[in-house]
Amino acid sequence: MWELSPHESESMVDVDSALRASAYSGKRSRRGDNNKEASKKGLEPFDPQVHATKEVADAYSMWLVIIYGTIISIIMRYIFMPTQETMEGIIWLLPVMLTATVPSLHKIIIPKKYSELYTRGNWFRSCFLFLFSWLALSFLLLNPPLADIAPPTLASGIDIEYQDDSAVIGYSWDNDIYEINLNEAEVDIVLGMAVRDNVDAENANVLVTLKHNSLNDEIVLANGSVIEQTEAINRFNSVETWNRGEATNIQKEYTGFPKVASNIKDIGLAWNLAEELDKDNINLGEYEIFVQIVENGDHVEPFGENMWSKSFILKIVQTESL
Repeated sequence: MWELSPHESESMVDVDSALRASAYSGKRSRRGDNNKEASKKGLEPFDPQVHATKEVADAYSMWLVIIYGTIISIIMRYIFMPTQETMEGIIWLLPVMLTATVPSLHKIIIPKKYSELYTRGNWFRSCFLFLFSWLALSFLLLNPPLADIAPPTLASGIDIEYQDDSAVIGYSWDNDIYEINLNEAEVDIVLGMAVRDNVDAENANVLVTLKHNSLNDEIVLANGSVIEQTEAINRFNSVETWNRGEATNIQKEYTGFPKVASNIKDIGLAWNLAEELDKDNINLGEYEIFVQIVENGDHVEPFGENMWSKSFILKIVQTESL
């Protein structure tokens, strides 16, 4: 059996030690390289002068687009809108299209040493700030007390008076069609609605007409200013319960107002249809109720007149008794 001499054993130990030493030195050199790379990737040196220049450039940009948005909103409100009869889409589309001019405006007005610092991020922020500035001032200029572009409307469609001994056994309200189901051919119906406006609902002019295939001519239920419809207002106020029920708030709590006139400032109008038709009871079938509300006056700017109109269908059908 062969035995290693002392010289051979010592030689093998030296080779193993050399390999380990080489591997350790390689790890240290890699760590040293990583440290050098990390030092190269450190924060750039802070230059107060460059930072101050960028801040001034951002301030110039901010005030430029705010002033630009303000000028555009004033031009649209007092120069362009009075030439229009209604709120056309171009009134809103034109300022949106003007966002494309924001970068060019910067390069024309702001000194070059500041404008050349802007990036795509600056253009994006500037365009949005221009839009928000224009919208904010436009809302102020087009709503009370400075103006009024919203026409008066009906608060919540139409409704009928609820009566315990009535022949009404069911109803549905959908897409401006009010269907009433009866268990007999005769019924006494009180029709109700309410006018709503954000400024002056009392002085709005209202026209309400009623059509049926059994009528030769349409019946005019109201024609004149809302406040002049005293009989219709008194009849509405005398109704205790409306068929569609009571309105609720966001918390689903009852407000004490009917759905047809859920706001305290709504002005209710009501008519007994049988009396208006000069009959004991109204006929079955479909009744078309046309409502037009117009307001004008000094506060109605910039168009001078706001008009709203809509047709509702009151469908009265006889079904089997429940």
